[in-house]
Amino acid sequence: MPRLEFESPRDYFNHFQRLVRLEREEEIRFYMEEIRRLPGWKRERLGRAILGLRAKFEGEGLGGRYLYRLMKIPPSPLPDTEISPGDVVLVSRGNPLRESLEATVVEKRSHSLLLALDERLPRWRGDLRVDLYVSETTFDRMLAALRAVLEGRNRFPTDVLLGKGEVSSGSEPFEPENRLLNQAERTAVSMALGSGPVFMVHGPPGTGKTVTAAEIVVQLVRRGYKVLATADSNIAVDNLLERLIGKVRAVRIGHPARVIPSLRDRSLDVIVERSPEYEEVRRLREEAARLREEQEKLLRPSPSRRRGFSDEQIMRLARVGRGSRGLSAEELKSMAAWLSIQRLLDSIYGRISKIVERLVNDILGEADVVCATNSGVGSELLHSMQFDVAVVDEATQSTEPSTLIPVHRVEKAVLIGDHRQLPPTILSMRAKRDLELTMFERMIKLYPHASTMLRVQYRMNEKIMEFPNRRFYGGLLEAHESVRNIVLSEITSRPTRYPAILDDEPLVFVDTGGHFPESQRRGSTSRENVGEAEAVARIVRELLEMGVRPQDIGVITPYDDQVSRIRSLLPVEGLEVKSVDGFQGREKEVIVLSFVRSNPEGEVGFLMDERRLNVAITRAKRKLIMIGDSKTLSRHPLYRELVEHVASRGRVVRWMGFPT
Repeated sequence: MPRLEFESPRDYFNHFQRLVRLEREEEIRFYMEEIRRLPGWKRERLGRAILGLRAKFEGEGLGGRYLYRLMKIPPSPLPDTEISPGDVVLVSRGNPLRESLEATVVEKRSHSLLLALDERLPRWRGDLRVDLYVSETTFDRMLAALRAVLEGRNRFPTDVLLGKGEVSSGSEPFEPENRLLNQAERTAVSMALGSGPVFMVHGPPGTGKTVTAAEIVVQLVRRGYKVLATADSNIAVDNLLERLIGKVRAVRIGHPARVIPSLRDRSLDVIVERSPEYEEVRRLREEAARLREEQEKLLRPSPSRRRGFSDEQIMRLARVGRGSRGLSAEELKSMAAWLSIQRLLDSIYGRISKIVERLVNDILGEADVVCATNSGVGSELLHSMQFDVAVVDEATQSTEPSTLIPVHRVEKAVLIGDHRQLPPTILSMRAKRDLELTMFERMIKLYPHASTMLRVQYRMNEKIMEFPNRRFYGGLLEAHESVRNIVLSEITSRPTRYPAILDDEPLVFVDTGGHFPESQRRGSTSRENVGEAEAVARIVRELLEMGVRPQDIGVITPYDDQVSRIRSLLPVEGLEVKSVDGFQGREKEVIVLSFVRSNPEGEVGFLMDERRLNVAITRAKRKLIMIGDSKTLSRHPLYRELVEHVASRGRVVRWMGFPT
């Protein structure tokens, strides 16, 4: 069993430092090994690389970074890819292991990627390649937070962190900013204000976790606290920030490329650049650019060129106009001019740094709330700042060392999440068991009295809610009246030709009856089911014919090979086909769920994870269509219970194919 308690800060540090190092090694090994092992075209097919690109410089972007647009040559749509805005990628001429630059994806269009780099791309000839990669920064910041605990520099009470402290549970009256909060949400806010130093808000699917998180932040600010509002992912931070705008003075830190466009006005980089004082920085940058152009025409005194001369010796020889050690007077004069310009540039960059640092400190100092990813809180920008409370959303999707980055900086933490959904993804098998236990889950097990559960869900039809409610949430959830009876026909423009599957019954299980056996590609550890994929494609095409918009349909399947199989059958703009992990935190009007497994042995593999099933069946709002082999699935008690539930409360249909 993963550990809940620790003997000392040293014990805590040793435990998590080992896990962080194991995961970092595995993540680097995974990407490097894949880049080394697979040809580029194969990695492109997996969605983790794009080949055959040409770069066009598009000027300087937010934060003074260099922007390049990369497109296929000749122009053509980009392949289906995991690479998304905010990701760290390697740009290379074809071999990322030999020579590459790190970049951040700013924008992804059908035909191009816009990348931001801290330095200009070299004048590489030929095609470029972009590879999805791992950032070392996050791991370094986790280790720094762990070291702070070891050295007693954490503000959060160490005894509570170790599992031996006193945690109070109380409530505090408040005047809600959001008048639409239900009673469970009001209770959560009241208890978050009155309990401490840690409090957990358990939010099942669709219960308004982020709405509650935003209200807690607003109420803390009203009480004079300086707040860190964080989450593990950029999109979750942006969702929280969106609900804070106009209510508190909130600033978003992090690479502007990772902030959704509608919120960039709240990005620290943008606020800095819009300050009147920033005009001086622009002027200095223009001066620096002019000097750099001059400098490029001169000889750079590289170690091989300077023949052992120091900067001062080069300057002195240039003044007297003498050559030496095989260097002509002209060469020395050119190198001396290069050094003079470099000194001017160093002075200019120093002035720029001072102006920007002053602006940043002023802006962050005036903010009530700083919004960032957990890792972003470890930025040097915040090192000198003090915060009182951290509100961590999606805390069950971040490892404890990640959550510790904001938590160790504050005296009180409010953690919001759902430990009945999927834990963070861990690559290292040696670290998996311990790292999957999040700080949220550990704290709620240690201090269950300092927690509450949100109980009204605003996402799904009551019938879709019933099974997960009974199986995972103790029957405590209720469907809000606005969604209780929502049905498919309310978003269609034409009736279905196949009412057995696509009428207004919200809950349908399509039983393939073992006619579509699963298969495995050579060299793959994943699974696929060709017949099931074709059935999914037929159902989705009929939904589109009925007038359901592609962006309102989601196809979920637990296996990556089935994802790629279904995507190849349904190349529809706006339609999302993803793994269960890829849909966590998301919702769609209609979900089609392909279980894949169909074998005589009744093996269901990692479908056995209850949390995976919970996420998969709680994404749909109006209609959940599950397709699978009931005989194989029913060999597992959880799935037998699911099929029996659908038979009694929804509809089970034998797949006979749609008439052509």
